[in-house]
Amino acid sequence: MSERITGHTELIGLIAYPIRHSSSPKMHNEAFAKLGLDYAYLAFEVDNDTLEDTVKGFRAMKVRGWNVSMPNKTVIGKYLDKLTPAAEMCGAVNTVVNDNGVLTGTITDGVGYMKGLKDAGIDAIGKKMTIAGAGGAATAIEIQAALDGVAELSIFNRKDKFWTNAEETVEKINKNTNCKAKLFDLDDKEALRKEIEDSYILTNATGMGMKPLEGQTWLPDTSFLREDLIVTDTVYAPAKTKLLEMAESVGCKTLNGFPMMLYQGAAAFELWTGKEMPVDHIKKVMGFDF
Repeated sequence: MSERITGHTELIGLIAYPIRHSSSPKMHNEAFAKLGLDYAYLAFEVDNDTLEDTVKGFRAMKVRGWNVSMPNKTVIGKYLDKLTPAAEMCGAVNTVVNDNGVLTGTITDGVGYMKGLKDAGIDAIGKKMTIAGAGGAATAIEIQAALDGVAELSIFNRKDKFWTNAEETVEKINKNTNCKAKLFDLDDKEALRKEIEDSYILTNATGMGMKPLEGQTWLPDTSFLREDLIVTDTVYAPAKTKLLEMAESVGCKTLNGFPMMLYQGAAAFELWTGKEMPVDHIKKVMGFDF
C-alpha cells in the first residue's frame, strides 16, 4: 500500500456505524491495485449525529466518492445535491459520487443482490420471495426484484420507524410493476409461516445477525423452513449468521451477503473510476465461493 500512495492519490470512503468489520476496503483497494488506479478506500465510523459534518468535510476535501451503510442510508439524501431515480424511488443512498463538488446519491444494493443470485445459479424470476426488512438495502432489493420479474413479494417488518416506508414500497411495486407485493408484521408468526410455505426464496435484509446482533434471528425455529427453500442473508460479517445456520441444518441451499457486497461494490467502483471492477480476481483474493 505504501508504495502506491502518492501526493496525487484520491480518497474514496465508506461511512457507517459500526463498520470496522467491513470487507469493502480490502475489496476496493485490491481492485485499485490490480488496475493500477491511484485511489485509496478507507472506512470511517459515522452515525447520524456526525453525518452532516462528514458530508461537508468530504465535499471540501474533494473526496471522489463514498459508500454509505446503516444507519445513514435513508438520511444522507438531504445533504446531497442530487439523487438518481433509483435512489429517489428507494428513499435511500448507498453510493455517492462527487463530480467537481456536485454530490449525487444513488443505490446499487438491489442490482448487487439480484446479480449475486444469478451468479450463484439462483433464478427467482417468476417466483415468490419472502423478505424481512424495510430499510434502505431491503427497499432496494424489493424494488429491484419486482422490476426484474419476481412474481410475488411478501415483505415482513416490525411496526417500527420503517413501517411507513414498507407501506410505500408495497404501493410503488404494485403500481409500477407486475409483481404482487404484500406487507406483514414480522411479529405475526402465523403469517410468516404461511408466506414462507409457498415461497421459492427467503431473504433476511435486516441488520439481525450482524454486530451488535450477532447470533440472533427473527425466525422462531427451523419448523418454518423446508429442504427445497433457498435462504439468503444480506449480512456478510459473520459469514454464517444464525439464520443461515438454521437453514443449513434443514438442508436448504444458502447464500450469505458476500455476493451482494461484491456486486453492489462493483457498480459503485465503475461510477467512481469509469472502469469495471476485476470481479474474477476479487472473488479469488477475497475467497468468495459462489
